[in-house]
Amino acid sequence: MQLKCGTKTLDLSNPAIMAVLNVTPDSFSDGGQVFANQAVDKTKVLATAEAMINQGADIIDLGGESTRPGAEPVSVQQELDRVIPALEILSANFDSIFSVDTSTPEVMQQAAQSGAHLINDVRALQRPKALEVASRLDLPVCLMHMQNQPKTMQHQPDYQDVVAEVAEFLQQRKLQCISAGIKSEQILLDPGFGFGKTLEHNLALFAALPKLAAQKHPIVVGVSRKSMIGQITNTEVNDRLVGSVTMAVLAAQKIYRAGGSMILRVHDVKETKQAMQIWQATKQL
Repeated sequence: MQLKCGTKTLDLSNPAIMAVLNVTPDSFSDGGQVFANQAVDKTKVLATAEAMINQGADIIDLGGESTRPGAEPVSVQQELDRVIPALEILSANFDSIFSVDTSTPEVMQQAAQSGAHLINDVRALQRPKALEVASRLDLPVCLMHMQNQPKTMQHQPDYQDVVAEVAEFLQQRKLQCISAGIKSEQILLDPGFGFGKTLEHNLALFAALPKLAAQKHPIVVGVSRKSMIGQITNTEVNDRLVGSVTMAVLAAQKIYRAGGSMILRVHDVKETKQAMQIWQATKQL
């Protein structure tokens, strides 16, 4: 499958790797890594992105608002001040696909003008005017499921049937996007691992990846370094490499065997890329 991303095309015949580059001081794993004196350090942004691209990243995903559990929201201006300068300097220096992890319509608009190729929204275009703006940009959009908001999402999440409810939510948001003028082939779906889910919920959704893939939209899988891995392996956030890569391989098996396609959103690009190369070489054996 080929995904048209503005002026770029992304090959999804095998899993694509989306590298996480948070230009925030407080994201759960890499927060503060490209900050200096309370501002984005452009030199660090360039060096970090270059390393990710050299390690095999197909997409660089820029985020200016932390969505870790308990995170406070940021102002529109704060998010713009973090994301747009970083995106401008990356677009000027690298011929890569850039995604912007945002729910804010003003950021979507300015990001598209500054070189973004994909909109990745944890709130599935539910903020006021987000759907309207996204429909005008003619870029792929990733719609994610989240119960409640980051500040409260892990306060006793509850479902009658998590797989059915997440699938129904994504289906309804997809149909609303299509009604607003977004092309069906430009819609990606993300079940939102860790966003208002317990370990039991996350594992049920992981098992249901083939069912989600049956909707014939690329699935974005973001399990890298998340608490679900920490709960299974009893590890802290920066000691979850093996768990993250293992789940990436298992997700690829589930989705591609079901005839789907996927993007892996990861922190550890080199290791995930190597795992995908091994999986690709052996999947037909």
